[in-house]
Amino acid sequence: MSTSNGPNGGRPKPPPAPPCAFVIFGASGDLTRRLLIPALYNLAASGLLSDGFRIIGVARGEMSAEDFKAGLEKGLQEFATQKVDAATAKWLLNCVSYIVGDVDDPATYQKLKAELEKLEASGHTQGNRLFYCATPPQAFAPIALRLGEAGLSDEGEDNTPWRRVIIEKPFGTSLESAKELNRKLLSVLDEDQIFRIDHYLGKETVQNILVLRFANGLFEPIWNRNHIDHVQITVAETVDVGTRGKFYDATGALRDMVPNHLFQLLSLVAMEPPARFDANSVRSEKAEALDSIRIPSTEEALFQSVRAQYRGGKIGDKEITAYRKSPDVNPGSTTETYAALKLEIDNWRWAGVPFYLRTGKALSKRRTEIAIKFKQAPVSMFRHMKLDEFGENLMVIEIQPEEGIKWLFNAKVPGPKVEIASVGMTFEYKDYFEAAPSTGYETLIYDCMMGDAILYQRADGVEAGWRAVEPFLTAWKEAGAEGIATYEAGSEGPAESEELLLTDSRRWRSITDPNGSR
Repeated sequence: MSTSNGPNGGRPKPPPAPPCAFVIFGASGDLTRRLLIPALYNLAASGLLSDGFRIIGVARGEMSAEDFKAGLEKGLQEFATQKVDAATAKWLLNCVSYIVGDVDDPATYQKLKAELEKLEASGHTQGNRLFYCATPPQAFAPIALRLGEAGLSDEGEDNTPWRRVIIEKPFGTSLESAKELNRKLLSVLDEDQIFRIDHYLGKETVQNILVLRFANGLFEPIWNRNHIDHVQITVAETVDVGTRGKFYDATGALRDMVPNHLFQLLSLVAMEPPARFDANSVRSEKAEALDSIRIPSTEEALFQSVRAQYRGGKIGDKEITAYRKSPDVNPGSTTETYAALKLEIDNWRWAGVPFYLRTGKALSKRRTEIAIKFKQAPVSMFRHMKLDEFGENLMVIEIQPEEGIKWLFNAKVPGPKVEIASVGMTFEYKDYFEAAPSTGYETLIYDCMMGDAILYQRADGVEAGWRAVEPFLTAWKEAGAEGIATYEAGSEGPAESEELLLTDSRRWRSITDPNGSR
C-alpha cells in the first residue's frame, strides 16, 4: 500500500533530553562501539541530546581517554547507520571521558564519584546520572550494590536530580535467579530507577502494535477468541553460534530469546487495553498477560515443545559447521539452538487460542514476525468450490528485516467465472514515513533519559516470563539427550516443529517464502 502524502510534515519535534552523565560500565566492549555510540550519535544528529550531556566510560583496560575516544570514533565510522557528519561526531567525542577500574572494586566508584562531581561543578549534567550496564550479566548486581554503597544512586525526595540504571539482557537464567537479581537491585534502587532493556522494543513496528490495536476501532473488536484461530511468533536467525560457543552452550535458544524477545512480542499482542498510556498501566497489563500463560506439567511441556540443534549445512555461499563441532561447544551438548513452544493463555479473551512460538539459529532466512490467523468465514454459499481454493485470513506484523504490516484475504479472480484467490495488502514504514536507519537503541535511551519506562520491563513482568518458561527448562533437563532433534543449517528447522502444529491441523508460515504458502 503506497501513499504519496504521509503525515511527516508538521509533527512537533521531540525536545532534547535533559542534561545527564551517561556512564557506561564495560565501555570497551562490542556493545558500546557497535550499538551505543552509533545510537548516541543518531540522537545527537537529531538534536535530542542537550549541551550538558556527557559520557563516562568505565572499563578495566589500561588506556588514555584519547585512546578510548579513538576506539569509539573507529567504531562509529564502522557501525554508523547513517552518514557521519564530522562536526556532530566531534561534538559527541568531546563529551567523552574514561576511567580505568574493575566494576567490583570500591575504588572504581570513588574515581567515578570524583569525575561526576567535577562535571557537575563545571555546570554540566545538572547532577542527573544514567548508569548503563554493558557488562556480562554476573556484573549487574555488583554494579548496583557498589553504586548504592558509594551513594551514587541516591535521589532526592522529588527525584531531582535523577539517577537511573539500565540493565541489559539476559535478566536471570531461571525464575529463581531472576527473583534474586530483582531482590538485590531493589535493595538499593527503587523500581522506577531500574530500566530493564530489550532492544526489540526499540523497533518502530513493535511499538506500533499498541497503536494498531488500541487506536483503531477496526481491530480491537475482533482481537479475541471469537475471531482469532491462533497466533504465530517467529524469530529466525541465519547466524550460527560463531565464536560465542562458551556462552551459548550454557544458555541455549530458549533462555536466550523466549523470556525476553518473544515474550515481549506475545505480551503486546495478548495484553488487555490499559486504562491510560503510561508506563505503569501498560506494564501492568503486559505482566498480567504473561502471568495468565497456562503453566504446563513436565509431561505437557515435553508434548508442547520442540528443541533441536543444527547440523552442518550451507546458508547462501557460507558453509556452516555443525553446532556440536563449533569452538567451545561440548561435543555431547544437549543445548538447543532451536526452540518451538505451544502456549495457551487462560483468560476470557484468549481461551482456546494457541500461541505458537519458535526461534532458532542457522535457519534459511532472517525473519521476525507475528502472524495472526483469523478464523475462516462460513463458506456455505461457495460450497461448490474446493475448500483448498480459499486462502487464509492473516494479519502479519513484520518486524525484521523489513518493518511493516501485511493483510492476506480472499478476492475474486477477474473473469466471468467466480474463482477465488488469496491476495495481500502491505504497509511498509519506509513507504510512508521518513525515518533514518537506526540501531534500535535510540528510542530506548532517549526514553530512559526522559524518565519514560513504558518500553522497559518491570520486575513482575520478568518473573512472570520466567515462570512460564520454567516447566520447559525442567522437562528438557530431565529428558537429557532424549528427544532433542536436529535440522540442517540453512533449512526452516526440524521436522518435529512442523508436527507440533500438524497435531492441531495447523502449519507454520514458511520462513523462506512466507508469501508462497497460504
